[in-house]
Amino acid sequence: MEDTRRPVLDGRVIRVSIDTVTLPNGHRTDLEIVHHPGGAAIVAIDDAGRVCLLHQHRHAAGGRVWELPAGRLEPDEPPAETARRELAEEAGVSAREWRSLGVSLSSPGVFTERIHLFLATGLSPVPDAREAAEVFEVHWLPLEEAVLRCLDGRIEDSKTCIGVLRAAALIGRDLTRSPA
Repeated sequence: MEDTRRPVLDGRVIRVSIDTVTLPNGHRTDLEIVHHPGGAAIVAIDDAGRVCLLHQHRHAAGGRVWELPAGRLEPDEPPAETARRELAEEAGVSAREWRSLGVSLSSPGVFTERIHLFLATGLSPVPDAREAAEVFEVHWLPLEEAVLRCLDGRIEDSKTCIGVLRAAALIGRDLTRSPA
């Protein structure tokens, strides 16, 4: 039997469908799938070893959440370009050096969203351009403090924790020591 997709919602950012599929074990089932264009998140680390975090209001999360600068991919926009644009818009910096930190899947049981993670260094200030619908404060924390906040649960956002931990591992920071 052929897989089918029934559209349920076509929103501004997401689409929702019910996909009738045959799983690898032969079981046929209906899956509710949220289709998202994907995004890019940036671990921006300055020359002092501090990482940029946004303390951002998120209605769906019930308040403020600690997050990396990040944003949705525009149609036909490469993830690296999204990262450059979002870093300038939200953090007010540009980066001379960029490295991929791989991809993070938000919730692969229901979301198609893939978040491309980047490490940005060699930072310099640029004018920010936050959108009216974005309510956040920009903070620069020592990378070790951000790592500890990911490990002890003070940072709950998965893309942020994955990005911070991957960046710390890549640049060889000791994840077990407390910041001075």
